[in-house]
This record gives sequence, structure tokens and C-alpha cells, in this order.
Amino acid sequence: MKYLDDQVHSVEDREIYNQSIFGIEKKALPHLLAVTNLLLHDIDNPFIIHGNSLEKNVRDYTEKDRFDVILMNPPYGGSEKDSIKMNFPIELRSSETADLFMSVIMYRLKKNGRVGLILPDGFLFGADNAKLAIKEKLIKEFNLHTIIRLPHSVFAPYTSIRTNILFF
Repeated sequence: MKYLDDQVHSVEDREIYNQSIFGIEKKALPHLLAVTNLLLHDIDNPFIIHGNSLEKNVRDYTEKDRFDVILMNPPYGGSEKDSIKMNFPIELRSSETADLFMSVIMYRLKKNGRVGLILPDGFLFGADNAKLAIKEKLIKEFNLHTIIRLPHSVFAPYTSIRTNILFF
């Protein structure tokens, strides 16, 4: 946001800036915190939806649903119901939320778009069919170019899960 804020020089720029941030949050309190945080950072009308971004069938996304830049720390360690998994092609279906979010990101990224996200080690080193298919797609179609392994204590005391930052 700081990078974009430096580019605001007019009322029109401010309007574009206000419309450039989008998010979806499933849980009520984090949703409220996200909206409040954006208001405090001069986003006049935060577009943060209270909902589950995994509920939409990924095959239904169109060009207008895609983004140039995606920054995300998706929930991981959880699992989703079978009805949610049906929203993904069979080779990308998984009950692991991190896997499903990776698929959503790939479907919502514009051509030549950029992504920075935090994922657990389990994603990188997992060998189930969905993880393998997602990783292959990341390398072949999305130019995964950097993986930064974070120190074990980065998210302590909230979690002890080892994490990585992926850029593609």
C-alpha cells in the first residue's frame, strides 16, 4: 500500500487507489480487522468481502475476476468439505486449504501477473497427487522463481509451523 500511496497525486489517483485493494475473509473478526485497517490507511471504501473464496467454481472465473498482483497468507492446516472440493478440476482437488488456495490464485491471476504468498513446508514437500499437480503447474505455467524459507520462529507464538514465501 505504501508503494501505491506514493503514486497518488490527484483526486482521480486517489479513486483508483481506493479501488485497487480487494480481499475476501471468511471469519468475522479478521474481516472486521481488515476493513478497519484499510480505513485507518485512508482506503475510503474497503472492498473486503465477508465470505469463503473457495466456494466459487474456479472454472467460472473470467478475465474481469483476475488480478495483476496477489499477496496472500492463506489459511493452512485446515480442511474443506467435499462440496467445496468439487469447485476444482479433479487433478487439483484436495482437502488441504493451502492447496485449494494455490489453485484459486492460479485461476485468478492475470497473464504476466505477480504473486507473493506464504505457505507451509507441507506444501513444498508434500507428495500427494494434488500437490504434485499444483507444483508442476506453478513451475511450467506460472514462473515460480523464488522460494524463501523463513526462520522457524517467524509466526511464533501463533504457530510453530515452518513456512516459506513463494514468488511467481
